[in-house]
Amino acid sequence: MGTLPPPPLPSVLGPRFRLPVWGWVVAGVIGILLLVFLAPLVAVIALTVMITGIVALVRNSPTWLRFRSRGWALSATLLAAVLLFVSSGISSAMSSGDGGTERAASSSESSRPALAEATAAPTPTSTPTPTPTPTPTPTPTFREVVATEPIAFSSTTVEDGALAQGQTVVTTEGRDGERTLTYRVTELDGVEIERELISDVVTAEPVTHVTSIGTYVAPPPPPAPSCDPNYADACVPIASDVDCAWGTGDGPAYFDGVARVVGSDVYGLDRDGDGYACER
Repeated sequence: MGTLPPPPLPSVLGPRFRLPVWGWVVAGVIGILLLVFLAPLVAVIALTVMITGIVALVRNSPTWLRFRSRGWALSATLLAAVLLFVSSGISSAMSSGDGGTERAASSSESSRPALAEATAAPTPTSTPTPTPTPTPTPTPTFREVVATEPIAFSSTTVEDGALAQGQTVVTTEGRDGERTLTYRVTELDGVEIERELISDVVTAEPVTHVTSIGTYVAPPPPPAPSCDPNYADACVPIASDVDCAWGTGDGPAYFDGVARVVGSDVYGLDRDGDGYACER
């Protein structure tokens, strides 16, 4: 079975609870005292009752306050709203009054030191001792330095068969090369403390010095001719005098054979003048 809804509140036309006049007076005095001294607490209670009364009116239920009727719920809600409004005003007035009192007290207290300072004798001032300025720490600086160095040339010799043996000739003059060096120099307070090589480039190659040495050996000269060039087809010796071998001459050299006279018959070997020497 389902849950039954709560019974509706009785009508506001039912019997009302009544208090005598003195009871209302006492209740009013107590309420005023509570509002004055317990305004924050009264405000919280009034807010709770007001919210509960609104819930009772909307849901038509007695809620936890057990309202007897809708009239009770409406009356409690209105009374709680009035109490909440009044207690909030009292709290604001009390806090503003306390703040004004505190401000007045603080202003009077703050004026006292100023008056005391104005009437007090002037205090002698002391000159502060100047603080020595610290010496700055030197910072290293860097720069690049470019320098050049010569590269010594080398020397060599080569054999030359076109030159006579023992003869030397410089065929290529030697020439130094050059390299470019780049250094990273570190200086501290103007003094060089480090030098680092960062680049080494050969800008000119050296030229090798070449010397040629002759190796040619001349052949020996041919032997001196032993035949007189005035005669051909046979060798007529060269001497102070030549006679035919079959003749009666006394030499000292003799020619045995027949030779053709092609030049001057210096030895008189062509007796008949036919152009042949020592012909019988």
